[in-house]
Amino acid sequence: MSEIKDSQISEKDLIQGCIRGDRTAQRRLYDRYAPTMLALCSRYTGSRDTAQDVLIEGFLTIFDKIGTYRAQGSFEGWMRRIFINESLMYIRKNDVLRYADEIENVPETGLGFESHGVVEKMNADQLMELIMEMPVGFRSIFNLYVIEGYSHQEIAEALGITEGSSRSQLSRGRVWLQERIKKL
Repeated sequence: MSEIKDSQISEKDLIQGCIRGDRTAQRRLYDRYAPTMLALCSRYTGSRDTAQDVLIEGFLTIFDKIGTYRAQGSFEGWMRRIFINESLMYIRKNDVLRYADEIENVPETGLGFESHGVVEKMNADQLMELIMEMPVGFRSIFNLYVIEGYSHQEIAEALGITEGSSRSQLSRGRVWLQERIKKL
């Protein structure tokens, strides 16, 4: 496998190699997906150093559980789920949401930006930079709800908080983001 260029090796062959414990296949899988998964972990942790730790834990989980992948849906989607879960475990383990206040009955709305064209003029990198600057509780819920499409019930279960806390953090995160966009 080492004489073949990485781009010529199929995902299926990499998966089979990893199942067999082939270190070259594991390295190639890591090299192929690490940049994307590091960006994902960074979105949740807010720190590149922490995201790298979570990335390593995620790949250890992948290599341990790769035999359970059943090719139902994309492999990258399966991996994403693992990295999101690893990021959430980091957040729970470090109790970063311990100060999350709960507000019941926060209405679910769109982003609610009255941006007067500011958001439309921003590029994706600028918006992601602002999201990365959000306090971790806001950022985590915002990522899960807005970007990943989780429900408040799923977020509450994943983070060990109430649905009201999830709604509250999302609402406050939107306000926080709105204020930063207004400053632009």
